[in-house]
Amino acid sequence: MKRLILIGLSALALAACQSEKPVARGQTPSFYVSMARAGAEVDAAMARDMISAYRGNNGLRPLTLDPDLQAAAQAEADAMARADRPSSAESFKARLASTGFAQPAANLSAGYHTLAEAFSGWRESPPHNRVLLDARATRIGIATAYAPNSKYKVYWALAVAADKR
Repeated sequence: MKRLILIGLSALALAACQSEKPVARGQTPSFYVSMARAGAEVDAAMARDMISAYRGNNGLRPLTLDPDLQAAAQAEADAMARADRPSSAESFKARLASTGFAQPAANLSAGYHTLAEAFSGWRESPPHNRVLLDARATRIGIATAYAPNSKYKVYWALAVAADKR
């Protein structure tokens, strides 16, 4: 178990090193920044790097940020925040497929305040981990929405898919 934790921390460290935004001394790395505040936006490049490093540790190829998946993930996160509840991953995947994405998969969740918490929770959940480690995936989109009056506060939408048809 300790070895798995060390591997996970190594993946986080590697992802932090690969981030397009260098972390200034005294600045909180973006994967620890709380999304439970107005105007907070998940660092999609950091999320891509973290998930790609995790996939690489499992023999899978890295993912590419896709602007259409980003937009779809943001729309889904916003819809969940308005409804004050997570929505159906099956419905979201069907909508993604209808817009041309091949073999979409999704993690929709709520309550994680940081990217590190969400990533850890998804890895520990077998159905969510299958999305992270989907061998068919080549593209990623990830977004959050803040709902200050919700019991969850933060809603997450992660979408992965193969190339568009």
